[in-house]
Amino acid sequence: MGLLPDNQTIDRLDVETILQVVEYIARAGIGRSALADLKRPHSRDPAQLTATLQHLAEDLLACPAPASEWQVLRTTFGVDHLARLLGISVVSVRRYALGARRTPDDVAARVHFLALAVGDLAGAYNDIGIRRWFERRRALLGDRSPAELLAGAWSPDDPGSKKVWELAEALVASPGT
Repeated sequence: MGLLPDNQTIDRLDVETILQVVEYIARAGIGRSALADLKRPHSRDPAQLTATLQHLAEDLLACPAPASEWQVLRTTFGVDHLARLLGISVVSVRRYALGARRTPDDVAARVHFLALAVGDLAGAYNDIGIRRWFERRRALLGDRSPAELLAGAWSPDDPGSKKVWELAEALVASPGT
């Protein structure tokens, strides 16, 4: 989602690191309650920490952050490819990404969907591989590519979009596509 600084590296996973990451996320207006929970003394309790992180994950899924997501997607896809995936014009991509115009809610939902999918794919692919993933036909998608299912003014709630999401998400837990 582009919520962390580009130079941010995470080389250990402890409560202090988690707190630092959540502070960046909270600056985007997401997960403020998780940040407050992590600053409480009981936050080091494993059950409480698990619950807090589960709530944060739900918040991240539910909250588009186009101001940061645009840059991640432009870097991954380029403006032309991104415009095709979002079903909008190249001019609109540029205007929304630069903040010259507010991103409409329906477009913000598509941007968020793609940012989350790219995040899942990034664990297995580099930017070239991610772009190819969206163009490759897949038997699990009825011999269609993810890009074909995400054509026009699609919604993350559309059946085809949900299939694309499931396929991308499977990479987080599976060694294959």
